[in-house]
Amino acid sequence: MSTRHEQLTVNGRAYQWMDKPLVVVCIDGCEPDYITQAIRAGAAPYLHELCEKGASFLGDAVVPSFTNPNNLSIVTGVPPAVHGICGNYFYDREADQEVMMNDPKYLRAETILAKFSAAGADVAVVTAKDKLRRLLGHKLTGICFSAEKANETSKAENGLKDGLAFVGMDLPSVYSAQLSEFVFAAGVKLMETRHPDLIYLSTTDYIQHKDAPGTPGANAFYSTIDGYLKRLDKLGATIALTADHGMNAKTDAKGDPNVIYLQDVLDRWLGKDAARVILPITDPYVVHHGALGSFATAYLPPGAKANEIIARLAALPGIEVVYDRANGCRRFELPGDRMGDVIIVSERHVVIGTSRERHDLSGLDVPLRSHGGISEKTVPLLFNRRTNGIDPARRLRNLDIFDVALNHVQ
Repeated sequence: MSTRHEQLTVNGRAYQWMDKPLVVVCIDGCEPDYITQAIRAGAAPYLHELCEKGASFLGDAVVPSFTNPNNLSIVTGVPPAVHGICGNYFYDREADQEVMMNDPKYLRAETILAKFSAAGADVAVVTAKDKLRRLLGHKLTGICFSAEKANETSKAENGLKDGLAFVGMDLPSVYSAQLSEFVFAAGVKLMETRHPDLIYLSTTDYIQHKDAPGTPGANAFYSTIDGYLKRLDKLGATIALTADHGMNAKTDAKGDPNVIYLQDVLDRWLGKDAARVILPITDPYVVHHGALGSFATAYLPPGAKANEIIARLAALPGIEVVYDRANGCRRFELPGDRMGDVIIVSERHVVIGTSRERHDLSGLDVPLRSHGGISEKTVPLLFNRRTNGIDPARRLRNLDIFDVALNHVQ
């Protein structure tokens, strides 16, 4: 452990210095029922013990309930309206280009990770997919690498010369449960050999996109997680666990994808490509969700009557809410300059696409499960130590996890 400071202030929130190593875990796609069902099946005895002897809460993710906005909310302690990362993908108005939002230039707030490392803490970050690594590692002095690119690590870029040799596992497929297991194995290895003050672990939702809570595949995955968490506990870490979003089936009664192709709808109403639909779920890893999620934003052409379009969209079967930019950004705490004229959220079992022809669903080998909407914002917050000083009327959010872990655990 490094020299202890009293506290640090990051983005207007004060955090006490760690009294023992802290491991913050974001389990991608962890609908709370995954943990409940795994415990019930006897597949997660440590998680059961953690819930009994530590602290367990249900909280909220930010909407859109996607990976990048929530991971960055977790590590900054503030919503996207402050840190700027409002999707995995967005339309950059200045560049007039649709781009991945994984470049640190889009980040508008400092991270808790970087601030602690700058103050002298030994900080390590391990992510499943490389799309998050640069954002999470922005201005961080320490170890930061992804399981996906663990074979490409260098001391200069990642703080670690050979990630594969360090962890002692083969490079996992990006479409596998082993990608997440690699993240946990790396966390344990770091605790055993380097004893960092702070570790942040972020997994992938490959299993959650394929297997519902309580299924054999899901329970086996959480059993694996359970074993690694127990090892981290035995190594003396304070463990704080949350998720970036939940997960739901997005199928109709026949089990087929239940999709509203919004670009096709707006093309019929306004003319071919007059409007631009952006799906913030879009990333390079589309096999398990086909770039279909429950949140979209649309840019309307000049002269379009936004109120009329909003009313017509809201009347579509399967749409939960539709807002203009100002009201949508206020409701979901999003940066207005990175959202379209209209914000659209679909219902629990419905996803939004652009045009039917633009979505390749051939990679779906199981019924579609996805996320992005209000219906996937409930997430767990679990701690292996009891907490105090939390207002019982306060509804926690995943972005509060550092606050609870550093300011409220006993």
